[in-house]
Amino acid sequence: MLDIDRPYKNRVITVIYGLSDGRPDGDRMTTYYDVPADLLIAGLTEKMRGESKISPPDWAEHVKTGTHRERPPVQADWWLTRAAAILRKVAVKGPIGANRISQEYGGVKDRGVKKNKAVAGSRNISRKILQQLSDSGLVIDSMNTAGTVNRGKIVSPKGQSLLDEVAHSVRSEAEEKYPGLKGY
Repeated sequence: MLDIDRPYKNRVITVIYGLSDGRPDGDRMTTYYDVPADLLIAGLTEKMRGESKISPPDWAEHVKTGTHRERPPVQADWWLTRAAAILRKVAVKGPIGANRISQEYGGVKDRGVKKNKAVAGSRNISRKILQQLSDSGLVIDSMNTAGTVNRGKIVSPKGQSLLDEVAHSVRSEAEEKYPGLKGY
């Protein structure tokens, strides 16, 4: 009930958004937006181990991930971790292409006595991982309405369900690690 005598600026109106999907309140659907990225990427990496189409090429153990790096990665499964992180980035920021993804994984290049400079990461790594994700059916091309221009990659329904499934599986771990998430 509204109090007509009170001015508008002192009123607080709370609106609860959401659709009821028939689940109890504690069993809501979890999406990749609801869990922290570190836990989601770790879970996706474990899920992608069984995927035969996502595997590092022969040169992956010797290559740097950008001109701003001095050495190759030391983790044995860095390719799968990068693929999981790129799948999440495509879902969050898509449509996105290989050039923009390589910029996301860039850094600061140490140029000696000159000022440091921002550089992009390896476009070859970004492109190969996007190709592998496309071959496995996790991402698809986003075309304009006429179908003539490729705007970038977006997550496919298969990729969306994989992300949401992993997010739901790591939700309890996320609530333990970050107690503030229980309210969401």
